[in-house]
Amino acid sequence: MNVNKVIIVGRVTADPQLRQTQGGNPVASFSIATNRVWTNKAGAKQEEVEFHNIVAWGRTAEVASQYLTKGALVFVEGRLQTRSWTDKQNQQRKTTEIICERLQLGPKPLGSGGGGPSGGFRPPQNAPASDTGQSSASASSQTKPLQSDSGQAVEEEIPVIDINEEVKPEDLPF
Repeated sequence: MNVNKVIIVGRVTADPQLRQTQGGNPVASFSIATNRVWTNKAGAKQEEVEFHNIVAWGRTAEVASQYLTKGALVFVEGRLQTRSWTDKQNQQRKTTEIICERLQLGPKPLGSGGGGPSGGFRPPQNAPASDTGQSSASASSQTKPLQSDSGQAVEEEIPVIDINEEVKPEDLPF
């Protein structure tokens, strides 16, 4: 069995560019930055940033161009695809992109006029509990009071995960 599946959560680096194919199909291109933080042997904190090119088609492209802005948190699920072309200098070029199959918007920033609590980033509703790292027995949530720009109290939902729970073989998805 072969699998080509990518799941990333990151921040949009620039507003998506929406265009249409000759057949009228919408396509959006945007980039997402993800980072990795670790401590080296000397105890110094290190950070590495990766940039991912994303291509979304159809209604997903329209949603991305309408709601995503630079700096927004986004969850993208898709597949890797490499394409090649010849540039203006007649050089062969290749690029690898993530073809977006599912997109989930992150929380709205406070004060953005959303009219409610920001909530927080949540994995897709139909994702199995094992994909999110939570199970119904081990996950609960707490609320943390925040203050919005207007001074109103807003609550942010914070998931609590019990990492000491025993993992049963029948709970594994494979």
